[in-house]
Amino acid sequence: MDKKILIVEDDPNISNIIKMNLALVLYQTVQVYDGIAALEAMERERFDLVLLDVMIPKLDGFALMEKIRPKNIPVIFLTAKNAVFDKVNGLKLGADDYMVKPFEGIELLARIETVLRRYGKEEAQINIDEVCVYPDKRLITLRGEPVELTPKEFDLLVVLLKNKNIALSREQFLDKVWGFDYYGDTRTVDMHIKSLRKKLGFQDRIKTIFKIGYRLED
Repeated sequence: MDKKILIVEDDPNISNIIKMNLALVLYQTVQVYDGIAALEAMERERFDLVLLDVMIPKLDGFALMEKIRPKNIPVIFLTAKNAVFDKVNGLKLGADDYMVKPFEGIELLARIETVLRRYGKEEAQINIDEVCVYPDKRLITLRGEPVELTPKEFDLLVVLLKNKNIALSREQFLDKVWGFDYYGDTRTVDMHIKSLRKKLGFQDRIKTIFKIGYRLED
């Protein structure tokens, strides 16, 4: 199941930008705009992480943090305030990280991944160039956009990634991806490699090893 993140931010424009960034890597999101609405959302649904603006109406971020802490949900504070006191206070209350607005979307995603991994709530992820592979989700993104692969193309890519810089024969690929019982031609591997190169822009990454097979290089 995709991770669900609660966005508590009273500026709709900022909230929508955050939502769009999270959607690129298929995080589910719920948006609320004040502290009371955030509490109500957490009573209705389970969240894997909360992005919490400090200066929100009805119940500010610091007060809300005290309500969240017993729920054991990781929290990243988002605020335009850069005072050391606010940062220290937020972390003392139990926040897992603290980001000062404005920030880059790619930095936010990296911080989220780090916090989720710390809580054991993030699946393994493999990165190479602009390709991100999430084996547990069977998801691949290229520059943040999902890439459609067939099941065998996906399995073949995972084998290449797990054996990076190691040359594998076509027979080894058939064994690892198609299984012992497969009686097809080894050209099946060639066709799938060709497709992976085209879809992921890996023409120079996946090397043909003469009389052996293929190797994915750093």
